[in-house]
Amino acid sequence: MKRLHVFVVSDAVGETGEQVARAVIRQFRPGYEYTVIRRFPHIQSEDLIRKIVSLAVKQQALILYTLVQAEMRSFLQALCKEQQIHAVDILGPILKTMATFIEETPTETPGIVHQLDDDYFKKIEAIEFAVKYDDGKDPRGLLQADIVIIGVSRTSKTPLSQYLAHKSYKVANVPLVPEVEPPEELFQIDASKCFGLVISPDQLNSIRKERLKALGLSDNAIYAQYHRISQEIQHFNKIAEKIGCQVIDVTNKAVEETANVIIGYMLNDR
Repeated sequence: MKRLHVFVVSDAVGETGEQVARAVIRQFRPGYEYTVIRRFPHIQSEDLIRKIVSLAVKQQALILYTLVQAEMRSFLQALCKEQQIHAVDILGPILKTMATFIEETPTETPGIVHQLDDDYFKKIEAIEFAVKYDDGKDPRGLLQADIVIIGVSRTSKTPLSQYLAHKSYKVANVPLVPEVEPPEELFQIDASKCFGLVISPDQLNSIRKERLKALGLSDNAIYAQYHRISQEIQHFNKIAEKIGCQVIDVTNKAVEETANVIIGYMLNDR
């Protein structure tokens, strides 16, 4: 399989370009096999563009760019053509079409979407909330959360919490372990904002074995054994039923997919 290098060049943080890159790459390599995505944010000079294109030549990289200034887009495109590097303009065609459609001229202000507005501060607050109330650190956060996530270990509760936090949701998550009683607050919250994550025993066994190996431990530890996994899932089902929460099967699901399911439920409840 050919190794793929993708450079995301942006005059802001490059989040949009990277999301587009990942969405496209997943159509070819769902697990991003032999793929390296590198983000180059805050690029606002021709000198930096020259250096990036030079590096792209050496690594035979594909360049995706989100530059709002027409002059910078043209410069990068011309340089890539000269160096025979494939490049894709993500924002340019949309800006041109929009300008024609509404008969207005774009401001071409880099990073305007990330200006310090109310939405930005709401997102930062949500991210800080997710960190503070991650992994059941403080059960008081359950009563303040927009979303509460429960599940056994290694069901991606933390990555999911962070992803939802970037969508401005305050998320708290609680790991469920048979030997530890769940916090009382878990049974006091509105069940409609609580989501349980369940996964197939086979996939959980594989994930836990890999986790143990990464820690330099034996993959025969009880943590990854089927009887232990079965015990934890039974405990999870008992708690989820008691709460009355929505249960989502995350087997073979990406974090983004699970997040979209949860967001869908949240929007329908409004």
